[in-house]
Amino acid sequence: MEIIEHPPIFRLPGIPDPVAYTWLVMIVLTALAFVASRRVELVPRGVQNVLEVVLLQFQELIDDVIGPEGRPYLPLIATLGLFILSGNLLSLVPGMAGPTANLNTTGACALIVFCTYHYIGIRKHGPITYLKHFMGPVPWWLKGPMFVIEMISHLARPLSLTLRLFGNMLGGHILLAMMFFLMGLDGLIGWALSGSPAGMVLGGLGGVLMIAFTVGFIYPLKILVSFLQAFIFVMLTMLYISGAVEGHEAEHH
Repeated sequence: MEIIEHPPIFRLPGIPDPVAYTWLVMIVLTALAFVASRRVELVPRGVQNVLEVVLLQFQELIDDVIGPEGRPYLPLIATLGLFILSGNLLSLVPGMAGPTANLNTTGACALIVFCTYHYIGIRKHGPITYLKHFMGPVPWWLKGPMFVIEMISHLARPLSLTLRLFGNMLGGHILLAMMFFLMGLDGLIGWALSGSPAGMVLGGLGGVLMIAFTVGFIYPLKILVSFLQAFIFVMLTMLYISGAVEGHEAEHH
C-alpha cells in the first residue's frame, strides 16, 4: 500500500505526491498550448489542429447545454476537462499516480465549479433575485422548506463531484497497481525466473495471461473510465452553469 500511495517515479522531496503530479499535468498542458499557439496558421497542422478540434468539441457541448451565452465560460470548462482527463490518463503510466486519484485535487476542482456557477448566477441576476429562484414556483407557505431543500441540494453538489471522480480514479489505480504487483519480480514473473520447473511453467503461463488480461482489458477499461469521468464532470459543470445563467426565467418557463 505504501507504493500505491507514494509511486516510485517522479517524487519531489518535501512536496506531496498529488501536488507534484498536478504540477506535472500543468506543465504538460502549458507546453502543448505553447507549441500550438507559437506559430498559428490559417490552415492548422499538428498540435494546433488537434487542440482546435478539442476546443471545437467543447464549444459544441457548451452550445448544446448552455447555449451561445455560455461561450465566455469556454476557458474554464475546457481547462477543467483537459486537466481532469490528463490527470486520469496519467495513472495509466506504471509507477505514477494521477492527481485525480487524490481527494484534495478532486475537491479543489469541485469547489471551483461550486463557487464559479454561484458567482455567475449572482452577477447575472443580482443576489436577491438569484436567492429567490431557490424557492421555486411554489405557494408562499412552501417557499421556506423549498429554500432549505434547494440549499442542501446545492451543497451536496461539490461533495458528489468530489467523491465520484475520486472513487473511480482511486479504485482503478489500485486495481492496476495490484496487477503490476502480481506480475512483478515478487510475483508471477519472479516465480518464472526462479529456475524451478513449476515456477517456469505456472509462473510463466500466469504472467503471460496476466499481461494479456491487463493490456487487453484493464487498460482499455481504464482509458474509457478516464474519458467518461472527465466528460461527466464537464457535463455537470455546464448543467450547473446553465441553471445559474437561466435562473428565475427557467423556472417560470
